[in-house]
Amino acid sequence: MARATIEDVAARAGVSVATVDRVLNARSTVRPLNVKRVEAAIRALNYHPDRLAARLARGREYRFCFVLPEGDNVFMKGLEDEIAAHTSHLAAERVEADIRHTDVFDAAKLASALDAIHGYDGVAVVALDHPRVREAVNGLMARGTEVVTLVSDVPGAARAHFVGIDNSAAGRTAATLMGRFLGGRGGKVGIIAGSLALRDHAERHFGFVQVMGQEYPSLQLLPLREERDSASRTGKATRDLFAHHPDLIGLYNVGAGTDGIIDTLRQAGRRDAVVIAHELTAFSRAALMDGTLSAVIAQDPGHEIRSAMRVLMARCDRQPILAAQERISIDIFLRDNLP
Repeated sequence: MARATIEDVAARAGVSVATVDRVLNARSTVRPLNVKRVEAAIRALNYHPDRLAARLARGREYRFCFVLPEGDNVFMKGLEDEIAAHTSHLAAERVEADIRHTDVFDAAKLASALDAIHGYDGVAVVALDHPRVREAVNGLMARGTEVVTLVSDVPGAARAHFVGIDNSAAGRTAATLMGRFLGGRGGKVGIIAGSLALRDHAERHFGFVQVMGQEYPSLQLLPLREERDSASRTGKATRDLFAHHPDLIGLYNVGAGTDGIIDTLRQAGRRDAVVIAHELTAFSRAALMDGTLSAVIAQDPGHEIRSAMRVLMARCDRQPILAAQERISIDIFLRDNLP
């Protein structure tokens, strides 16, 4: 059967094409009875509007803004590369994307950066879970700008969607790997994070502590070090942990700055501790190969950027989001299964 057209819907509903168009775009100028007729015709004909054709016909283009952390976070640099690549791919669909950087660890600065965004159809933000940030997200949505949170969520905000992994599950996965790699040994395990104000770091930390406490009582968790995802700071924290705790046998880096940890361990010639980190980068890949890292828990930056773009476009087009397509998986990499 030929694909149903907007003219077919109009004929079946007994209304004009203009009326169908107003219903499809949720304009309030259509009588309720006609809305019901159009919706019934759409269901009967299994009509799916060609949103791209409609945008091209109207000369409509979408402008999206990605708000990412400033600094030396290697994973975030990878996200930037994926944004550039996917925006180039979507150029024919009249989609543009810009990138803005700010200090996502500072709620006031991040909220100000979001408040300053105007003229965009959608925003994707690596978010801090803080009331000021939540209000800034709510403000964007109230002004008609679609917002998705990326990598780190603000679940209490009116954002349209969260694009990222199940971070509690990622933390539990790290704990299980740590416990099994250590094979019943007793000793201390250090934990480094960027900041527990970031929802993804807080959830990973919670999952890690939960499993370690329940299943590996012979391992003593040291107090968390928050180092703002800075390579220099995570490197110093690693030196301090090994200097003050000779019985340190495990280290879990919840966030970024793993390259600082890797450099410190290599300089010290340490290969005796189990070290688990997040995100597959050139640094972590090489460290898996030489044994500096034991395992890497990763999320696919390409999938996340494509998902963020798809979700923003679907929201702007008033189309449903396909949950299975947008689910971001947790990947576990060892030296033996590197892609």
